[in-house]
Amino acid sequence: MDHTAAPPRPHASLAGAAGPSPADKSGEKVRGMFAEIAPRYDLVNRILSGGIDVWWRHLTVRLAPPPLGGAMLDLCTGTGDLALAYADRAARAPRGGGMRIVAADFCRPMLDRGREKARSRHPDIEWVEADAMGLPFPDASFDLVTVAFGLRNIADTARGLAEMARVCRPGGTLAILEFALPDAAVVRGAYLWYFRNVLPRLGNAVARNASDAYTYLNRSVEAFPSGAALARLVEAAGFGGVVQHPLTFGIAALTLAERRPGRMAA
Repeated sequence: MDHTAAPPRPHASLAGAAGPSPADKSGEKVRGMFAEIAPRYDLVNRILSGGIDVWWRHLTVRLAPPPLGGAMLDLCTGTGDLALAYADRAARAPRGGGMRIVAADFCRPMLDRGREKARSRHPDIEWVEADAMGLPFPDASFDLVTVAFGLRNIADTARGLAEMARVCRPGGTLAILEFALPDAAVVRGAYLWYFRNVLPRLGNAVARNASDAYTYLNRSVEAFPSGAALARLVEAAGFGGVVQHPLTFGIAALTLAERRPGRMAA
């Protein structure tokens, strides 16, 4: 965020209550949870964000342009909104752009929703069921690797980033769009209150979800590293030139980095 600030401090004094307990990020738990909410996932996202998540994806496509003539991987793609945004942009390029787009996720019902959405618009998108911690792609396969609101759901963040570095060609781009914690005390306090008290109830009700998926959401966001802490993880995986853009008063952030040549992540 141009704010590579220190890792967030506890927020009890800002929100008026202690933070929630850590989220269960086991693969079985996360996969089952997203499978349950897949049918109403897009609707809930639009309601909870007021549609601003669409603009965040638009900005991601603008700041990390599609590698026309190359290949991109949208990891943790969910129902494919970011992959579709890139396909829309590529289709508007001169002579159609000619770009390979792979959309990967380890939750098949989410992929099925994405495939259905893309059928008439962009049938060439490749939909791959894959775990972010063990991707089925050769080294240096992609010019651009993106992940939108999914990095915090990977059980081992460092391992997931290492896999992104492995499949990204040297000189290629990593783009991470993710929720963040605002720096400003007033904004952070209001944001945390909404995340802890309104979002879980509203999200679970609209999604008709019995497994408290949107309670998990607020827990996972508060526990996830942002700012300088995330930048360090990205650099340790094998990327450099990290630039972070705060979005909408810092409630989300776009992190961009370049795959360093000559070094594979451990």
